[in-house]
Amino acid sequence: MFNTVLKQHLDCFVQLESQASVIELAGTGLADTIQSGGKILVCGNGGSAADAQHFAAELIGRFEQERNAWPALALTTDTSILTAIGNDYGFDDVFARQVQGLGRAGDALIGISTSGNSENVLRAVSMAKQKKMKTIGLAGRDGGDLHTQVDCSIVIDQNVTARIQEAHIFILHFWALTIEQHMQSNLT
Repeated sequence: MFNTVLKQHLDCFVQLESQASVIELAGTGLADTIQSGGKILVCGNGGSAADAQHFAAELIGRFEQERNAWPALALTTDTSILTAIGNDYGFDDVFARQVQGLGRAGDALIGISTSGNSENVLRAVSMAKQKKMKTIGLAGRDGGDLHTQVDCSIVIDQNVTARIQEAHIFILHFWALTIEQHMQSNLT
């Protein structure tokens, strides 16, 4: 079993090579968002919610360098907001409503969905586009609807959710590194 899982994992990472330019472009775009005074909002469900929180923590805290905090917010963390919106508007609107209240033109939204079809992520993307925000999608399988609705899409062509999430967290770590290096180079 170990060798089978390892092969699936490695296959996911090999396919990232063909998307390197898109992944790098997205990372630079996120750095530009922060550089120009914008913030990064991130959303997803389940393990993708944990990835959203993880990425926001890398930016608010630090990744590899000591530096000032950068504006990032996981839309998955405030239980009062999530339950109020879920109760009053429905779970499909838990992220879109937050984007409506917190997002501004010049900000960026990263929507994470291993299926690419999470309705609450898709609605958040739609709201972000209405607000003139950059939109980036991290998806799996065939990319689902998320692939066609974001400005920049990275799709992990794999059906095992855990393998997709492993590739997503690698990409998020790469983006954190890209942002740190980009911001550092602009300070010197």
